[in-house]
Amino acid sequence: MPKRMTMALFSGSIDKLTAAGVVLTGAAADDMDVDIYVLLQGARAFRKDVAADATKLEMAENPQLKQEFLDSLKKLNVNPWLEFFREAKELTNVKIHVCGLAGKIWGAEKMEDFNELVDDIVGISEYITAAQESDVHLFI
Repeated sequence: MPKRMTMALFSGSIDKLTAAGVVLTGAAADDMDVDIYVLLQGARAFRKDVAADATKLEMAENPQLKQEFLDSLKKLNVNPWLEFFREAKELTNVKIHVCGLAGKIWGAEKMEDFNELVDDIVGISEYITAAQESDVHLFI
């Protein structure tokens, strides 16, 4: 039975989403099952209109370095954060769940409001249960 990782993705900042994507692809390469619970600001990042344009996201740390960060990713040929999530979903069992309250906070209440990578909209109790049952639990 594959190991399970649960990730609470609280942040909607481009630097932390990129970090989460790198961790996610590592877990996928290790053939782990991964459940990502998108909370609060993370839900905004997965809205269709925001996910389509990474420039709409801010940096959590050192916001003045955003352009340098984006330029460096491009120079190093590092995929945008959303591509890490897409690739991981192609490699292994990755599910992306958006917290219903978080979606509502950002004006997104239905599946069609979110990027196509989102699998469902759930209540917070599903995240709590998954975190209790997983081998690895991360909060980003």
